[in-house]
Amino acid sequence: MVNSNTDYIKKSLQTEYFSTAWMAFEFVVALYSGIKAGSILLIAFGLDSFLEIISGSTLIWRLKKEFNGAPDEEIQSAERKSSLMVGSILLLLSVYVIGVSLFNLFTHQASDSSLSGIAIAVASVILMPFLTLRKRSLGKAINSDALAEDGMCNITCAYMAGTVLIGAILTALFNLWWVDSIAALVLVYFIASEGFESLQNGLKKA
Repeated sequence: MVNSNTDYIKKSLQTEYFSTAWMAFEFVVALYSGIKAGSILLIAFGLDSFLEIISGSTLIWRLKKEFNGAPDEEIQSAERKSSLMVGSILLLLSVYVIGVSLFNLFTHQASDSSLSGIAIAVASVILMPFLTLRKRSLGKAINSDALAEDGMCNITCAYMAGTVLIGAILTALFNLWWVDSIAALVLVYFIASEGFESLQNGLKKA
């Protein structure tokens, strides 16, 4: 039984390593593409990926603690602090996206099309659901709500990627100056929802 649980924790760690590495790649590509194209939508997507790196790194640390037999109190304390920090940053990111999007709408600022942005969004739409299912399955196996919740962050990332994809394609095909800003405002719903959920989880564990 112990060996079986250890195997599940190892698989969980491997999954988180891969997930965090992907988020790092996604962050670099999305942020670079967003800055180059002047797209607040891609920049917001990239910044959210950076927050996923922080969340994933914290969860890796937490899983290592469990693997090495750390006390539950120590593990729960790390989860609480991580939830509060990530939730606060996500809400600040939401305010930033709203502010810049409204400014762009009022000033008629348009973004350029970005093939690399479209490519990373397509890859995320395909990959994220698989990571979600795997993390939820492993979370149940090792009784880790944090791992299952991290899987839900991945499906949120898929929704975000879908929004980015639609916005980028419409901008590239029809050159509609307002699409990027409107799509970014839609993205705020996912970012803010994830932020509120992280804050609530942190406060509940306090």
